[in-house]
Amino acid sequence: MAGPSPILVLTTGGTIDKQYFDALSEYQIRESTVARLLEIARVTHPFRTRELMRKDSLELTDEDRQMIRQAVADAEESRIVITHGTDTMAQTAQDLSGIEGKTIVLTGALAPARFIESDAAFNVGMAFACCQAAQPGIYITMNGSVFDGLHVAKDRERGSFVTTTD
Repeated sequence: MAGPSPILVLTTGGTIDKQYFDALSEYQIRESTVARLLEIARVTHPFRTRELMRKDSLELTDEDRQMIRQAVADAEESRIVITHGTDTMAQTAQDLSGIEGKTIVLTGALAPARFIESDAAFNVGMAFACCQAAQPGIYITMNGSVFDGLHVAKDRERGSFVTTTD
């Protein structure tokens, strides 16, 4: 009997991996916390993590998105979670369209994972569950909801994601 299909976790940066520095009065993206979040949650489902970059999503270039797309396309795994900044997450989801046979779930956080009141752990857990249960396609999981990754946008005023009709 074959075991569960492993999940590849690609990290790109974003708020989920930001750390606040008092002396600088600013946030900086540091080493990804996702592997630690999964360890704390005692995840037993097989996974591996791969850091692609440490960038705020507003700083992602077309070349960065191509690197993400290539990493997904080249992955041995058919189930992939991508941690990403929320500001341009929907754009990256669009750029992943056309990759067949893979379940791709993007997620992030509105508060850094290092903050006790962060949504990061919950969102990563949602992404992990969605990635295991969903059919091949592109999804975004944020704040308790699963969205079609090709029909979603961030509503900055509300600080949440909404379904689009385009």
